[in-house]
Amino acid sequence: MSVPSRRRALPCVPLLLGALLLTGCATQLQPDVTDVRGLVAPLEFNLTNQNGRAVTAADYRGDVVMLYFGYTHCTDECPATLAMLAEALNRLGPLASRVRVLFVTVDPRRDTRSVLKRYVGDFGPQFVGLRGTASQLTAMIKRYRVSYHDGKPDKSGNYEVIHSSVVFIFDGRGRARLLAQTGFACAAIATDVRRLLAGGRLLEGV
Repeated sequence: MSVPSRRRALPCVPLLLGALLLTGCATQLQPDVTDVRGLVAPLEFNLTNQNGRAVTAADYRGDVVMLYFGYTHCTDECPATLAMLAEALNRLGPLASRVRVLFVTVDPRRDTRSVLKRYVGDFGPQFVGLRGTASQLTAMIKRYRVSYHDGKPDKSGNYEVIHSSVVFIFDGRGRARLLAQTGFACAAIATDVRRLLAGGRLLEGV
C-alpha cells in the first residue's frame, strides 16, 4: 500500500496486511491484487443509498461488488481510485453490467444524499453512493478493519478526512475474494474481475 500522508491512505490493520502479503505469494492474480478468501468478512451492511433507499448486502447478491470507503471532498485519492475503477469497468465491456461499485462515505456530515448522487453519477451507472448513521458506519468500519478520522478544520471550517484506501472485491455470493491496493492498475482489476464473473477460478484447483 502507499505510504500514509495527510491526504493519502492509512494502512489496514498490520496483522491483516501481513496475512494478505503471505497469501498473495502463491496466487496467479495480477500485480497489486491479493487473494483474501477467509481473511475478510463477507459483504454485510445496512446503509442508505444516494436515492434515499435503505439497502443491505442482499440487494447486490449476484453481482461482483467492489467496496471502497472515501468521501466526496477528497481531492486526490478518492477520485483517482474511482476513475481507475471506472476504467476497469470500461475494459469489461458488457460484463460491467454485472458489477457494482459501492462507495461508502466516511464523511456523512457533508456527503448528503444529493451530494453523493451527483458525485457517483460522474463515474458511471454501476457506482452506488452509500451513507449511514454513526452506528451503522462504525459497524462497517470495524467489520472491514479500516480506519478514518477528521483532520483539523481550517479557518473556513473545511477539513480533510484521513482514511484507509483499499478496494475490497466480493463475488456474487457476497464472499470476499480480492483486495486491490492503492495505485493499482485498472487492467489488473479487469482481468481478475473477469475471472470472477466467469466462475471464480482465480487459483489452481479453486
